[in-house]
Amino acid sequence: MPLTEKALISRIRRVAGRRAGVITGIGDDCAVLRISLDHEVLVTTDFALEGIHFRREWHAPDVVGRRCLTRGLSDIAAMGGEPVAVFLSLALPREIPQGWVNRFMKGLLALAKEFKVTLAGGDTAESPDGILADMVVVGSVPKGKAVLRTGARPGDSIYVTGELGGSSAALTELFAGRRVRPADFARHFRPVPRMEVGRALREKGLASAMIDLSDGLSTDLAHICEESGTGAEILAPAIPRAGVGRERTAVDLSHALHGGEDYELLFAAARGTRIPNRIAGVAVTRIGHMTRRTHIVLLNENGIGIQLEPEGWQHFRK
Repeated sequence: MPLTEKALISRIRRVAGRRAGVITGIGDDCAVLRISLDHEVLVTTDFALEGIHFRREWHAPDVVGRRCLTRGLSDIAAMGGEPVAVFLSLALPREIPQGWVNRFMKGLLALAKEFKVTLAGGDTAESPDGILADMVVVGSVPKGKAVLRTGARPGDSIYVTGELGGSSAALTELFAGRRVRPADFARHFRPVPRMEVGRALREKGLASAMIDLSDGLSTDLAHICEESGTGAEILAPAIPRAGVGRERTAVDLSHALHGGEDYELLFAAARGTRIPNRIAGVAVTRIGHMTRRTHIVLLNENGIGIQLEPEGWQHFRK
């Protein structure tokens, strides 16, 4: 049966659910959210475009839905916030089967349920060419407590959560035409936003600056350096590299440095701050420190350094 807009919205409304902060959700001209006077609102938005962020021949519909929401939730985590509501604008080709949409929503809503966030509205449209999903995630954070990119200072230590490069390694396999088992590349096919870690870092006042690793370590660290007016030195042997495949082989360093979509957290902490080696069950690794220089230096195991250029994901770059 072909899609109709009314039926599509009705179906989505039935399965969306609602959390306490959403007073009015799908069905009116605007959603109504209640945020207390002692909290500030966080808003982030992300496109997910077929052919750029996913391919139907590579990614199952539920994987696409989960990855779409992960992007926004990870941004909220990087501010130390708590998600409240999600808005989805979905443009679909006329010939897309209802079954694909059902499975897309199943993946998205499973992750929303996991983090107690409500799908509160959005829009639908017909797309002339491919699937486009625009996600807006609204969150909250105690007044004046959001962890920004601007707070790093020379001498601060640099940390990352989890392991890096797993998502990028999966794409290398897919582009090479090789069959990939999702279980062997979980960070790509089943990413998890580090919400509990971000919240713990904010609540305990441990992070001076933070960003999520969506574009790659080299690029996202450069964002912190630019916003904070600092440089950085990082140690190549210290960077935790993901184990992938059946043998859990460590990815090449280039994947860990430049590969995006790991959705781990990269943060700075003031000199002398004690950072646990695990937070909310997630490994935390010190990889370097901030400097007064305005560039990033990568040191090898012999202490020899080279300037590290941001070579992670950038739109419009060949």
